[in-house]
Amino acid sequence: MENIALIESFSEFKDDKLIDRVTLMAILEDVFRNALKKKYGEDDNFDIIVNPDKGDLEIWRNRIVVADGEVEDSNREISLTQARKIEPDFEVGEDVSEEVKLVDLGRRAILALRQNLISKIHEHDNTNIYKQFKDLEGEIYTAEVHHIRHRAIILLDDEGNEIVLPKDRQIPSDFFRKGENVRGIIESVELKGNKPTIIMSRTAPGFLEKLFEQEIPEVFDGLITIKKVVRVPGEKAKVAVDSYDDRIDPVGACVGMKGSRIHSIVRELGNENIDVINFTNNEQLFITRALSPAKITSIKMDEEAKTAEVMLKPEEVSKAIGRGGHNIRLAGQLTGYEIDVYREGVEEDVELKEFTDEIEDWVIAEFSKIGLDTAKAVLEQDVDDLVRRTDLEEETIKDVMAVLRSEFEE
Repeated sequence: MENIALIESFSEFKDDKLIDRVTLMAILEDVFRNALKKKYGEDDNFDIIVNPDKGDLEIWRNRIVVADGEVEDSNREISLTQARKIEPDFEVGEDVSEEVKLVDLGRRAILALRQNLISKIHEHDNTNIYKQFKDLEGEIYTAEVHHIRHRAIILLDDEGNEIVLPKDRQIPSDFFRKGENVRGIIESVELKGNKPTIIMSRTAPGFLEKLFEQEIPEVFDGLITIKKVVRVPGEKAKVAVDSYDDRIDPVGACVGMKGSRIHSIVRELGNENIDVINFTNNEQLFITRALSPAKITSIKMDEEAKTAEVMLKPEEVSKAIGRGGHNIRLAGQLTGYEIDVYREGVEEDVELKEFTDEIEDWVIAEFSKIGLDTAKAVLEQDVDDLVRRTDLEEETIKDVMAVLRSEFEE
């Protein structure tokens, strides 16, 4: 293969990958210098002239003429007799430049050259993709479903870049078909080997925050600030918002008339229930707002330990805890406080952990998961509702209730 033919084959990569002329020349020179090092041991005395636009390449080896029989370094020196075969008037001590043809490198070297070039161009391409998506971390991105696997969905963007949406970054209700467009945030970008791995997420709090920026002009313009977002993806979320302009109601602006503004966000997130809350530096008031829709009677706080004991009327307790304990858990995450709920007017109650000699720890843990930590909290619940909300059998729940009831009957 002649030099020109090799360069013509390389031009495919330039057109396909849109590599600029300077970069391609640098890659070509680097590849050829590596080949020369393997063949001749060094490349310092070689000049490589690359012109990818014209499709030509020249390699020149520079040597010094020495007297016959005095050649010690065949790569840097050439005998007078050999030099005069190139040009008859060469003398000892003069410099000789001789063109090296690719055929001189050998067929195996030429094949290695091509493979090395492909590798270098892919490496350059992957580096550019990595940098491009690294700058997009935390931003919303849209791509098309290309392949559906058990543990992940493989997406392709308009440029053919592969993006992975793992199962645990999908909202539980998500269901996508091949060819559908999917929105999420670019959560992370890593180079594994030379290939970038781009991970998308629809469960990250940042995705909800970016949706607010896209859908609510006041958030996009900076008139409303999102202070914090906490989520149970697909179930419930709480968003604390604030505004430095007293004329703006941040909650009203985010929700809109009859929920008109937030509706598209809720739909995107699989009907996730979103509570928008006015942020305040008054921690007691913030906890009160965070436990919405429950109405609180009083709060006893320990700011150092970051704990809050909240007193509510019995009918407000289930609202404060929420389905599956989501409301109280998210309120705790939003405020940074460990929140315990107590019923107003209940003088005597016993924590479930006091019954470990009669009730197994894993059963107590099941009740705790849904915010039920005391005996009376469990006894106030409906058995069928507890079967639905926990992983416990009906018989187990009835046995537990019998144990708890006996405590108060004594």
